[in-house]
Amino acid sequence: MASNKKYWKSVEELNENSSIVEALQSNEFVEQIPVDEFLGDKENLSNSSTSRRDFLKYVGFSTAAASLAACEGPVIKSIPYVVQPEEIIPGVADYYATTIADGYDFANILIKTREGRPIKVENNSTEGSVTGANARVHASVLSLYDNLRLKNPKIDKKEASWNEVNAKVKASLVEAKTKGGQVVVLTNTTASPSTDKLISDLATKYTNVKHVVYDAISDSNALDAFQAVYGFRALSNYNFENADTIVSVGADILGDWQGGGYDAGYAKGRVPKNGKMSKHIQIEANMSLAGANADKRIPLTVANQKLALVKLYNAVTGSGVSVASVGALDKEVEKAAQQLKAAGSKGVVVTGLDDFDAQYLVLGINLALKSEAFNPSDAKLTRKGDAKAVAQLVTDMNAGKVHTLIMSGVNPVYTLANSAAFVTGLGKVKLSVSFSTKEDETAVKTTIAAAASHYLESWNDVSITRSNYSIAQPTIRPLFNTKQFQEALLSWNDNATPYYDFLKGFSATNLGGKTWNQVVHDGFVVTAIGGLVAQGGNFGTSASKLAAAKSNGLDLVLYSKVGMGDGQQANNPWLQEFPDPITRVSWDNYVTVSKADAEKLSLENFNVANGGLNGSYVLIKVGNATLENVPVIIQPGQAVGTIGLAFGYGRKEALKEEMQTGVNAYTLYANGNANQSATVTLADGEHEFACVQLQRTLMGRGDIVKDTTLSIFNKANEAGNKEIYNPTPVVSLDHKEVAATSVDLWTSFDRTTGHHFNLSIDLNSCTGCGACVIACHAENNVPVVGKAEVRRSRDMHWLRIDRYYSSEDTFSGDIEKKEGSTGLSGTISTLQEMEDPSVNPQVVFQPVMCQHCNHAPCETVCPVAATSHSRQGQNHMAYNRCVGTRYCANNCPYKVRRFNWFLYNKNDEFDYHMNDDLGRMVLNPDVNVRSRGVMEKCSMCIQMTQATILKAKKEGKEVGKDDFQTACSAACTSGSMKFGDVNNTESDVAQLLEDDRMYHLLESIGTKPNVMYHVKVRNDK
Repeated sequence: MASNKKYWKSVEELNENSSIVEALQSNEFVEQIPVDEFLGDKENLSNSSTSRRDFLKYVGFSTAAASLAACEGPVIKSIPYVVQPEEIIPGVADYYATTIADGYDFANILIKTREGRPIKVENNSTEGSVTGANARVHASVLSLYDNLRLKNPKIDKKEASWNEVNAKVKASLVEAKTKGGQVVVLTNTTASPSTDKLISDLATKYTNVKHVVYDAISDSNALDAFQAVYGFRALSNYNFENADTIVSVGADILGDWQGGGYDAGYAKGRVPKNGKMSKHIQIEANMSLAGANADKRIPLTVANQKLALVKLYNAVTGSGVSVASVGALDKEVEKAAQQLKAAGSKGVVVTGLDDFDAQYLVLGINLALKSEAFNPSDAKLTRKGDAKAVAQLVTDMNAGKVHTLIMSGVNPVYTLANSAAFVTGLGKVKLSVSFSTKEDETAVKTTIAAAASHYLESWNDVSITRSNYSIAQPTIRPLFNTKQFQEALLSWNDNATPYYDFLKGFSATNLGGKTWNQVVHDGFVVTAIGGLVAQGGNFGTSASKLAAAKSNGLDLVLYSKVGMGDGQQANNPWLQEFPDPITRVSWDNYVTVSKADAEKLSLENFNVANGGLNGSYVLIKVGNATLENVPVIIQPGQAVGTIGLAFGYGRKEALKEEMQTGVNAYTLYANGNANQSATVTLADGEHEFACVQLQRTLMGRGDIVKDTTLSIFNKANEAGNKEIYNPTPVVSLDHKEVAATSVDLWTSFDRTTGHHFNLSIDLNSCTGCGACVIACHAENNVPVVGKAEVRRSRDMHWLRIDRYYSSEDTFSGDIEKKEGSTGLSGTISTLQEMEDPSVNPQVVFQPVMCQHCNHAPCETVCPVAATSHSRQGQNHMAYNRCVGTRYCANNCPYKVRRFNWFLYNKNDEFDYHMNDDLGRMVLNPDVNVRSRGVMEKCSMCIQMTQATILKAKKEGKEVGKDDFQTACSAACTSGSMKFGDVNNTESDVAQLLEDDRMYHLLESIGTKPNVMYHVKVRNDK
């Protein structure tokens, strides 16, 4: 029988009105534990004198106290539609085809929207598209929600109406026509036929209008060379999948060279098939993405690169142009020339040298080869800038000849080397107008700062190549009081037609027989084009000029990073925190120098006590221009006698304070030439870098990155023995050596029922571009933590791309060196030696995310079962359960779990896009925004896999064999990442699982990952 006795703890409970009793009944602790004081404020936490023992004592005082941070969920208020738009179904994503054309990046893309908000960029995979969204394109959706955008037009720095702006511009145009002053329209390369027509109409109406095209990073020499051969300004296109031998001289064909987008075609030839793969020889000064992926890399100064081009020309054409030796690497250049000649029409040469004769000679070499990869007929139209015309404009402005200057999509005050002369000239112009999304360095100095719409708010047409005519459509209404440049042109032309109607009518002749609606739906149309015939030329003259090249001091090679480009998205925190693929440094640009030159100049890189990387400062002088306090990175592979510096940094206007980082390389960009002669001197002080990978070598760990040569690979396949190049690791079982894959730590369950997801990564086709990193950021609401936190190794990227250098000339040399060491002391000294990269190392990129182990070490140590495994192969994280013990991170051999030390959402300490209402519009509602104190990691995009399953169920059909995608696999244009269901034997990923090149990371420890890698195969030297 149950007792109905009442027990009491103290006499105080007999007092029914006691406030103490009430407090004890509702709270375990009468006084609230002040966890926010030491967990919520990073400044107080860093300054606290509390010992680690006391800290753990406080946190261990109560499970409730420890889990407070994890239980703080954000409150989200939803407002229902009064009238729901027909095309929007709450909770279901819509996709719109459009085209990015910001003057530097051009691509056919899809925009994912949720409830009318653009939240993510996807590749347009429709056949014939010019796709290949890079990291910047994926990040461009966040720039739409930049809180520092220009929200209204301004006249003399005061907000004005568009009627006032148009009236003032029209009056100036009339006055200029009356008085005979010049009107100059200065734009970036719009590649827009309709925009060109509107500017032409303006020139017809006001006869003194001149259109000047200005590209911040110029391809003017390449354009001049193409024009000399084919009669119009464009850039030759290349189909690298058709090449057996690729020789690149100073061209980063996997980066931004001539607009980029070549990695998909390149990767097709780089995966060994039928015993063959294309051979890539890279001759360059800076270590680039292309150089890192090449079979053979020859580091040379700019002058020696020109000599190497002449040697290639002589070998292919049989010419006898006298040319000097390039030094110690002369035999390597001669060998490359002979391999190119032997390849014949299967060979191709490209160059990134900023020199007319070099560009002209390359066209001649490819014509002589009859190269199948050389495709001038489908020329690229995304670069039209004329450096000479821009220089003349600055002269005319200072001479008082320019009455009205109208700019769109350019920022010459920041990007011109002679910026001071431009600013002086701007003061002599009667009216200056800048159409810009930001009140940037130029817009703050013009009479009118015209608030331009973002490309995701705009209609447009774009001719990316001669055969590709694309349409850009708005995916959201303008967020602010902005207008397109084209709308203003129509107004100034007294044309009342809306730009949409004008564009629709204008494009009718370019649609190739398709309807307007169909082209808008697809995003582009491919039209028939005629072939181009070379108009001839004296290539020998250019070869003779190049043969006279000589080095003069240090060669400065200016370049663009795949993360920052020309700098127009400098206020984008995703891109600022994006680690450079080569140096793994974020939040900075820097001068790269060789180890030999660093020793001569007494330059250093060193690690400090907390593991951070520090470096020297230098002063760089080019002509009369000086750039001070430039931080130094000692870069393996940098050609001796050369230095490298990236564009895009050093901006100040319309940027949040933390984004105002780096130095302005445009200061040294004299005459728009990326190759300059410079002097470097050591400066005082040391710079603190935010580098996410200080580990520089493979150090012989062959079960992490496996690579082999094509000859070994082919011999092993002939013998039917993959163990030669892809050995299965062995472990001891009952004192016998057995395959590690045959031993299980736990009893496995049947995984053949339903879906089981795997991700395949081919090291041969991964170029290290990093598009997957930004796509993961966008899809999974990954927070930005800032430079200080990255320096403390607290970056939150769910996906990292490890970069390894060889210590010897090759990775196989590293393995031999390690295996040749004997004894404990010998092995330790060998590994210490291998900490130093080779002067010209081999490089490999390896994307690493949560491996979703079927026997996951993290799951066994979690005290609250926050991390668990699904039948579909995904390792889950239940954030509300996680109390932040970090046992799982300590037990993870792959180091892919991230502890979010602070609340990055709505926190002034982390003033990035998650700290304002506008920036949070980019967040994906399908993924929880995590509160502080929990572990984060790759989820294998479970929201995407479940959406695919539900879509198929709704349509009453099975999921297609390759319908499943993750953010990273969808972003990978090289085809390196393949995701799918291994239980569907017809899927690509199921077939890749059975490939002889397949292996798992650290297979010997028995975690049985669901992420697989494929051995990297290189051509023999």
